[in-house]
Amino acid sequence: MTGTAQAITEASTSKFARVKDGEVEFQIHYNDAGVGAETVVMLHGSGPGASGWANFNRNVEPLVAAGYRVILMDCPGWSKSDPVVCTSSRSDLNARVLKGLLDVLDIERVHILGNSMGGHSAVAFALANPQRVGKLVLMGGGTGGPSSFVPMPTEGIKLLQGLYRDPTIENLKRMMNVFVYDTSALTDELMQTRLENMLARRDHLENFVKSLAAFPKQFSDYGPRLGEIAAPALVIWGRDDRFVPMDIGLRLLAGMQNAQLHVFNRCGHWAQWEHAQAFNRMVIDFLKH
Repeated sequence: MTGTAQAITEASTSKFARVKDGEVEFQIHYNDAGVGAETVVMLHGSGPGASGWANFNRNVEPLVAAGYRVILMDCPGWSKSDPVVCTSSRSDLNARVLKGLLDVLDIERVHILGNSMGGHSAVAFALANPQRVGKLVLMGGGTGGPSSFVPMPTEGIKLLQGLYRDPTIENLKRMMNVFVYDTSALTDELMQTRLENMLARRDHLENFVKSLAAFPKQFSDYGPRLGEIAAPALVIWGRDDRFVPMDIGLRLLAGMQNAQLHVFNRCGHWAQWEHAQAFNRMVIDFLKH
């Protein structure tokens, strides 16, 4: 970015906070970039080795340049945040931890971008804290529940769970080849980095498997409650999403009070990465107007 004293990198924006959830205290890792009157929180998906930075590194600088403070929260059980075995709704857990982080940072109201699990968590936060949400952007997630058209669990979710149980480069490539539409952008370097992220925290992998055993439905179906959400919502989906089918996006569109839907073709489960430039323009326009 021109005109800034320092490039925005994962290392330069990396921070930690102690966040309480009832009797439990987590050390939560987050990235904090930019300054602005309004704050955008980005919540990552549930893939092995995922992090806020890995999910959103193509989106941070444009939002900072547009005048926003940007916070990427690593959910409990991912990246550099503390481990957890989740025995109830993980979407609700992430929402409570986000509220705790915002309280620690003394931030009252935020816009939230959520991808996959992050979309579920964003909806959970909006239901629990309606006064603290400005606008929502939901990509490939927002509520659990079955697809009307695609067998569940989907092809992608089966591969994701298989990767948690057997974290090899072969299984990672198998999952990532379904994760995005155009696999030519999946470089060996990207794959190796993701594998190293996974293997660096085997406790996170093992705890995710334990969580599924303890509470198989980790991500709540908020379908019956979507009508409570009055915040303006931009729902973005990949036409070729093989993890969370597009009709789930239609459920969000039908359920929320003030939602619109954009569908990218030639796009899988990672719209903010696969179509980054168009995605960034669309989100900034949505937040500004």
